[in-house]
Amino acid sequence: MPALLHMIGRRLISAIILLWGVTVVTFALMTIVPGDPAAANLSQQAYDDPELRAAFERKWGLDQPVWVQYGRYMMNLFQGDLGVSQQTHRPITQDLAQYIPATLEIALPAMILAIVIAVALGMIAATRKGSAVDGGIRGVSLVGLSTPPFWLALVALYVFFYVLGVVPNGGRLSNEYDPPPTVTGMYSLDAVLAGQWDVFADAVWHLVLPVGILTALTVSGLLRFVRSAMIEVLDAEYIRAATAKGLPRRTITWRHVFKAGLLPVLTVTGLMFASLLGGAVLVEQVLSWPGLGQYAYKSALSLDLQAILGVTLFIAVVYTVINLLVDVLYTIVDPRIGAK
Repeated sequence: MPALLHMIGRRLISAIILLWGVTVVTFALMTIVPGDPAAANLSQQAYDDPELRAAFERKWGLDQPVWVQYGRYMMNLFQGDLGVSQQTHRPITQDLAQYIPATLEIALPAMILAIVIAVALGMIAATRKGSAVDGGIRGVSLVGLSTPPFWLALVALYVFFYVLGVVPNGGRLSNEYDPPPTVTGMYSLDAVLAGQWDVFADAVWHLVLPVGILTALTVSGLLRFVRSAMIEVLDAEYIRAATAKGLPRRTITWRHVFKAGLLPVLTVTGLMFASLLGGAVLVEQVLSWPGLGQYAYKSALSLDLQAILGVTLFIAVVYTVINLLVDVLYTIVDPRIGAK
């Protein structure tokens, strides 16, 4: 237990440094990127008026030096205030509370499905290393890794909506349905909690395409890692010894290879989930999904620094928390890791 608490303490300190670094880098990039927030948010007539332009810059603190803007932002951040969005004119916390559930509603199922599919296919490929099955699985994975998320979303929308007509054209619900009473912000779950099964069915129908696209994008990267981890375990001495003793192949695969090979997969879970949230930016834009990705896209277009910082911090926090949980699980399973 002391080793576990010591490890958690070290990880928390590292997390604080990481999050501070994220704010510095994001703030620096947004201040040097070409563009004028006033031009992006004001009409041409208002922008041409020096008084209106100056009033806009004073309102959002853009007339202050960069170090003053950053210092004010950090002081507000320590008080739990992420600022106000230039595009929505609402507190960033309210915007995130609205858009995060929509993104999690497609990201969480996609991540779970990706892990299940990648582990299953990775085990099949590893146990049949060098076969046609292994080559086919690796080929599909390579194609997935080479496919841009934006292009995949466009093709999937064209095929499954315009050609086959089996999925809706974006959005979270059909026009004939009202959103269920808000509990979690995820329509499918809130509909179940409210007992609105027709709304639940429609919400799930709208989830099929975005979840499918994100799953395909995530499986491609995770599959190669799972396969490599499983092959490494299969080449271990104790696996060869178990095979030499005549243990059934199924027993060796599930009792030894699966358990040992699954642990390294935990290492990339946080990275893959953060990558999945990044891919959601493009997928949400194509499918008109009102989530965090679309919010980030609109914030970038309007050079809304505080909104972009809020989105970036959220993704960084998710990445940090998941990796902390992975480290804790590793330490529980193998206490030697906590001592390193």
